[in-house]
Amino acid sequence: MRLRNVPRAREELTASPYVYEDPAAYRGRWQEEFPEKAPLHIEIGTGKGRFIMELAARNPGINYIGIEKYSSVLLRLLEKQQEAQLQNLLLIRGDAEAIETYFAPGEVSRIYLNFSDPWPKDRHARRRLPSREFLARYDHILARDGVIEFKTDQRPLFDFALEALEGSAFRAAAVTFDLHADPVMNEGNIMTEYEERFSAKGNKICKYILTRKEE
Repeated sequence: MRLRNVPRAREELTASPYVYEDPAAYRGRWQEEFPEKAPLHIEIGTGKGRFIMELAARNPGINYIGIEKYSSVLLRLLEKQQEAQLQNLLLIRGDAEAIETYFAPGEVSRIYLNFSDPWPKDRHARRRLPSREFLARYDHILARDGVIEFKTDQRPLFDFALEALEGSAFRAAAVTFDLHADPVMNEGNIMTEYEERFSAKGNKICKYILTRKEE
């Protein structure tokens, strides 16, 4: 994906009370940043933000944090949030590789991964968000009954994600290779901007829901 640079992006993000550019400083006390204490759900890689904005609007009893490393992309989401002013949504400009420095053990209840960068070259496999390396990071920040949801139209990436479960702390509680044709898993589905575009082209959307393996 080629990103269009927006010169004012960093300045506006820095000035906004919704955006945290030093998230490690709030590790273990994110609940203090919201008006009400509630389960904390995060989306890693928000894109332009349709998914997490809709989630937060539908579920005022849950606190959400959207994480995006590209300032020009996060600015799009910030502009929507400035208009909506959802009290249960905050934003982090940061890199997913540092996720363990942003959240304390057990601080997060649910993680959403939507249409993540497939990093198709084998030498970049460790950078893929559903890789074993990232699953180990999620294991540290997720509550004991925490859940991970992952959607993609990239079948090779999805196959890789399923293989990555071996040796991890997680198991697939639900899997579909055609989300929009699955009446159970598609119920209540919120489409991202990418999902709408890819599905309109006839691409099948894959999704899994992970929970921890029973001890």
